[in-house]
Amino acid sequence: MILHITKRELYDNLNSLRFALTTILLLALMLTNAIGHLREHPKRIQKYNDAVVESLAVLNSHADDSLYKLAQQGPGKLYKKPSSLHFCAEGGERLLPNIVEGGNPHPYSSNIIGVWKLSYPNANIDLKRVGPDVTKVDWAFIIAYVLSLIALLFTFDSLSGERESGTLRLMLANSVPRHTILIGKFLGALISVSIPFMLAALMNLLMISTSSAVHLNIEAWGRLGIIFFIAFLYTCFFLALGLLVSARVQRSAVSLVILLLAWVTFVVFMPSTLASIASELSPSMSFDEKWTQYSQQRDEIWDKYNYVAWSKAVDRKTLTAKSAFFYENAEMSERLNREYLTSKIAQVQHARSITRASPATLLQHLLESFAGTGFERHLQFVDNVERYARQYREFVVDIDRSDPESFHIIGVREGMTKKKVLPEAVPKFEDTLSLGKDFNDSAIQMLLLTMFVIVLLSGAYLAFVRVEV
Repeated sequence: MILHITKRELYDNLNSLRFALTTILLLALMLTNAIGHLREHPKRIQKYNDAVVESLAVLNSHADDSLYKLAQQGPGKLYKKPSSLHFCAEGGERLLPNIVEGGNPHPYSSNIIGVWKLSYPNANIDLKRVGPDVTKVDWAFIIAYVLSLIALLFTFDSLSGERESGTLRLMLANSVPRHTILIGKFLGALISVSIPFMLAALMNLLMISTSSAVHLNIEAWGRLGIIFFIAFLYTCFFLALGLLVSARVQRSAVSLVILLLAWVTFVVFMPSTLASIASELSPSMSFDEKWTQYSQQRDEIWDKYNYVAWSKAVDRKTLTAKSAFFYENAEMSERLNREYLTSKIAQVQHARSITRASPATLLQHLLESFAGTGFERHLQFVDNVERYARQYREFVVDIDRSDPESFHIIGVREGMTKKKVLPEAVPKFEDTLSLGKDFNDSAIQMLLLTMFVIVLLSGAYLAFVRVEV
């Protein structure tokens, strides 16, 4: 019986004007998305490749000079690799930093250079922009705004329309269980909405994957599979909402008005309102506070080591003290930068936890995670940079230790090996993504979205079994 009701619902939807308009609209939006990605992505990749080549050239020139130059100047600029799934969720990438550049930790004199420090990229994104970006026709916008509205248009009259026409009374008179009718209606609407979306999405992927400008590897296709599942889960939320309201009211027109108001609330009002509240409730360390701490601790370190900072002596004791001075100053600067970054990350994460009450915001966060964009991508970039920084420093120490004639005092020219370093031996930065990490980080949000769907379906069932026909 469920199959019969599903077929009947699907047949009615396929022969309706709204199905044809839905197909045309989704195809137009997905093709627009594909064309935009094929035009912009090669530029992003070319810009990234040119920047990496330039950075590697500088790194190799330091290696040709000496190991001391590598310890002093660091690996240079480190760049975030653009995601091949940028078309799924833009994720505010233009607001997030895509570069880390090491710096010199001590500004007192050009004669006191020291060693390089890791400058963390700022995570101070716009907390009020947490929902889909309406200025970007990406999958997040299409699913969050268009597909959710389509789901409501396919269900607003599923039960109220049957009640108005009298067919619902006939079905119940034939001893058809109410849960059977509800499940059949739900499946019929889900398939009806999925057909035009899948058709449009496959056309989108066909255009993108057949282009030589975009390369989608196996992991990218796996991520796309998860994105499709999230899209269907999000669609189920609004299908269940449509059935719930349609079961509670007697007229289709009233159901449509209520659902449009609910759509505006869940998709438009809640993300912006919750984000505004979250921005007020999520304080973080200010830049002035960070600079005050830095200036105070820098002066303390200077007072501690100023007796050796200007010394021209090259004995082991003096060189060791200079190295300690350089490294303590660099460590202090990195630590404060990390604390500042951690404060900003905590601010954003607190705001995101508050905005999870909105399904549209949940969708945005999930799509960003699996598309390799947005805030979670920013955190993985920072982790990759920190991992590489440790690897780079270990390389410098190991090369210096391999020379028995060296004093093994890192950061001071006279205390390090004078042997040349092969540029090929210097570790290179590689920005990577981990699907397993993304899935683990997003599991709670996926579970929360699933719970939303279950609650609404349960509510629709309870409303339908109690309604008088």
